[in-house]
Amino acid sequence: MFKSRKIGRDDSWEGIVTNKSRGMLDGSNMYHFVEVRLADGESVKVRISRRLWKSIEVDDRIVKRPGAAPAGE
Repeated sequence: MFKSRKIGRDDSWEGIVTNKSRGMLDGSNMYHFVEVRLADGESVKVRISRRLWKSIEVDDRIVKRPGAAPAGE
């Protein structure tokens, strides 16, 4: 099971992408999400930019540093 969370500016984490999804939650804007399995085994679902969503695939590593947006590595 995973939990959905909003990414905070000062959050820091890294993990492996386990699933990608997108949806029009409000009926007019497309939102892009990834499920990430963190190093401690916890899974989280986070919203990311369209550009990053298009550039990563399942099993890619993704990193979030404090003060920066998530980035694929």
